[in-house]
Amino acid sequence: MTLGQAQGGAQPRLLIIGPQGSGKGTQGVRIAQAYGIPAVSTGDVFRANVKDGTELGLKVKAIIDAGDLVPDALTGEIVRDRLSQDDAAQGFLLDGYPRNLGQVGDLDAFLDERGEPLTAVIELSVPRDESIRRIALRATEQGRADDNEESIAKRLSIYESETAPILDVYRERGIVDAVDGVGTLDEVFERIVAALTARGITPAA
Repeated sequence: MTLGQAQGGAQPRLLIIGPQGSGKGTQGVRIAQAYGIPAVSTGDVFRANVKDGTELGLKVKAIIDAGDLVPDALTGEIVRDRLSQDDAAQGFLLDGYPRNLGQVGDLDAFLDERGEPLTAVIELSVPRDESIRRIALRATEQGRADDNEESIAKRLSIYESETAPILDVYRERGIVDAVDGVGTLDEVFERIVAALTARGITPAA
């Protein structure tokens, strides 16, 4: 069975949004596996470059260590290139982009040109104190230098002021599914699948 058949004609062109610590990265991987689509995480791309010591990685490391976000132009270029690859032709899951209204416009222009608008936006809702608790735990477990108390607070504030407003744009289009992000990984994943299934987007066989 092809992916198109598995989806019943509804291609999973998805975006997952949530504050740092909401679990969107973990859920994104599970969604990608279940629906047979690539998870396009800007954070993963950036961290891979940092680890490999590439020219991009050195630039990104300085930005991340300061608790700032990578510039829109650089992020957009990377995303457009990734979505143009063959494995994204039948769908994709975006994680970490778009993160502000300017990037929404850039993504819209790219997808409209291809006649492939987003089919659903998954909003993982998690209280701020829970996000902070999860990030602090992750920092301890993974030794991530960018997860210190000051940068955590800064990134959550940026999310609340810049990223959260893009949800209003997608709500107007009727494609946002708000999912409770508190619970076990399986519980949250089941809520996501149920929301997508209601839109006619079902896991690949």
